[in-house]
Amino acid sequence: MNVKRGSTTFLKVIIFLAGIAVLALCIWLPEIAVRDARVHPDTAYFLIPFLVCAYGFCIAFSVALYQAYKLLTYIEKNNAFSELSLKSLKIIKKCTFTVIFLILLGIVSLRVLAKVTGSDDAAGPTSLCLMGILATSIIAAVVDALQKPLKNAPDIMSKNK
Repeated sequence: MNVKRGSTTFLKVIIFLAGIAVLALCIWLPEIAVRDARVHPDTAYFLIPFLVCAYGFCIAFSVALYQAYKLLTYIEKNNAFSELSLKSLKIIKKCTFTVIFLILLGIVSLRVLAKVTGSDDAAGPTSLCLMGILATSIIAAVVDALQKPLKNAPDIMSKNK
C-alpha cells in the first residue's frame, strides 16, 4: 500500500465517521426538540425553524461529505484533474454557502427568541454559530483555491501531450 492510497483511505474513514456523527445527530434531533418543547411550552413554536435549519445543515453537510468522498476516489484513480473533480468541488462550495446561510438563519431565529423571551442567553450560542461560519468560510476558500487550478488543468494537460 503506497502512501497516497493510505492517506486517502484515512481521509475516507474520517469522512465516514463524520457521516455517522451527522446521522446520529439527525436521529437525536427530534428527541431534543420534544424535550425542549416540554420544558419551554411558551416557545415551542420556535422549534420548527430550529429543526428546519438543523436538518438543512445536516443534509448540506452530508452532501458535502459524499462529494469529498467521491473526490478522494477520483484522486485514488489518478483522475484528480478531471471534470468530475471540478464538479465535486463546485457542489462542495455550494454546500458551504448553504451551511453559512442556514447558520445565519439560526442566529436570527435565536436572537428573535431571545428578544421574545427576554433572555440574555443568546450570546454563547451566537458566538459558537459565528465560529461555525468562520470554519465554513475557510473551507469555502480552500475549495475555491483548489477549483482555480482544476479549471485550467485540461488545457495544461493537452499542451503537455
